[in-house]
Amino acid sequence: MKPTDFSKRLTDFLICYLPGEKGVSKNTIASYKDTFILFLTFMKDEKGIPANKLLLKQLTKENIVDFLDWIEESRHCCTATRNVRLAALHSFFHYLQYQCPENLLEWQRILSIPVKRTEKTSINYLSLEGIRLLLEEPDRLTRNGRRDLALLSLMYDSGARVQEIIDLTPSMVRFDVPCTIKLIGKGNKARIVPLLDAQMKFLKMYMAEQKLLEPYANMYPLFSNSRKEKLTRAGVNYILAKYAMQARTKNPSMIPEKLSCHTLRHSKAMHLLQSGVNLVYIRDILGHTSIQVTEVYARTDSRQKRAAIEKAYTDVTPEATPIWLANDDLLEWLKSFSK
Repeated sequence: MKPTDFSKRLTDFLICYLPGEKGVSKNTIASYKDTFILFLTFMKDEKGIPANKLLLKQLTKENIVDFLDWIEESRHCCTATRNVRLAALHSFFHYLQYQCPENLLEWQRILSIPVKRTEKTSINYLSLEGIRLLLEEPDRLTRNGRRDLALLSLMYDSGARVQEIIDLTPSMVRFDVPCTIKLIGKGNKARIVPLLDAQMKFLKMYMAEQKLLEPYANMYPLFSNSRKEKLTRAGVNYILAKYAMQARTKNPSMIPEKLSCHTLRHSKAMHLLQSGVNLVYIRDILGHTSIQVTEVYARTDSRQKRAAIEKAYTDVTPEATPIWLANDDLLEWLKSFSK
């Protein structure tokens, strides 16, 4: 069967353009691929056009809008997910502007589709006591328990994203003073995160037990399953959810119902901020592209806001006793007023 113009362009976009010209990470490419799998499913099920017959001329603004509505209404995805799918499509149509300029007007119509506004939710993070409670749950007497403790403690101590933890290898860990780990973040950007010796103790014990300190294991996954395969996002989320559920039974007020791997990253950022660490350093540790992204933690920290307000309010607080109470005649008159 002869390939269509759409299949040619999509293949070139995913295999050549994104990794070669744009230098996009494999995780972003995987996300884009998932978007187009959904789009092909939509076009087949809702529009009656199978993947092997889909043409570029059928990529209209109306079809793209219908697809985005289908994601929200039929698949019950949130607005944020819709916007992620739209970002992938926008990237493809930016590419098509230069590859197929004969349809430039339609590509620009599609690029004019705006992202939807999402409700800004407050940052979900654990207190220091909540982190301690969570990290007490893994059973250190079992092999998996020791692995899970090393995994969760490193995720918190480094403020790493879940994919950054999954992609770690032993070669990216340095136990020389100062102890550091190398994280590969969004856009394949690497950063070095320093850690204290005390923070690395569980990781070092785990690596020694798993023989991951040996030179031949340098490129093995740092955290793996029973088949020695690196953990998946679902696997890490399962581990966190298991211990969160256990900790919640002990103290539900410390462990919220909505808890994700990103919660540990938020928690680390908030604890650094509350300890007085400069936002610039927090930005570098988290791997944010700009200080404006990191400032969201400062806006969220109600403890610092309260302390600042109390400090300002103390200077202008009037006498605790109202002035009229010092006036004996007025006080006597008020007391007799209701008699």
